[in-house]
Amino acid sequence: MTDTTAALLERLRELGGMPSDATPEELAELAGPSAVRIRAGLRDVSNVTIVSGGYKDNVVPETATATVDLRYIPGRAEAAIAAVREAVGGDIEVRPTMELPAFETPFSGRLVDELQAVIEEVDPGAVVLPHLVPGGTDNKALRRLGIDGYGFIPLRLPAGFPFPRMFHGVDERVPLESLVFGEDVLARLLRRA
Repeated sequence: MTDTTAALLERLRELGGMPSDATPEELAELAGPSAVRIRAGLRDVSNVTIVSGGYKDNVVPETATATVDLRYIPGRAEAAIAAVREAVGGDIEVRPTMELPAFETPFSGRLVDELQAVIEEVDPGAVVLPHLVPGGTDNKALRRLGIDGYGFIPLRLPAGFPFPRMFHGVDERVPLESLVFGEDVLARLLRRA
């Protein structure tokens, strides 16, 4: 488990009044609809995104390929790829085609302090929590340039709104008032910079 995920789970435990021996999965459940995203940061995850083979419907293809989107937690690249190789067996070639190293940015500093201050300003009592997002790709490109970045999505969503399930889905959407709230938060943050 990464330092970021451990810090997130500890803060969730404190906020939720859970015992110190609560499991990571139990603590993730405290986040409601966001639990699925938190659980994704607990382990390596993979999804088959493209499958192709053959050229005609009535001919068995000689070969087939599958693209697997593998998101691993920092420090686990080799182990995650080895697990895929083990899962598919020795007769199938596994060849990484695009590698963006997973990394972790410390959750501290002036920007983090400003994020918390702005959130407290617009939503008193709310807290900003660290969260490792294995699916994040934008900050990986910035990191190669020596720039630390944080994902910050200041949306005030209605209770029970299934945003994590919709994220990059077929029906991805958020209520207009959530976008207006987010725009206000980002404008306040930029004015503080």
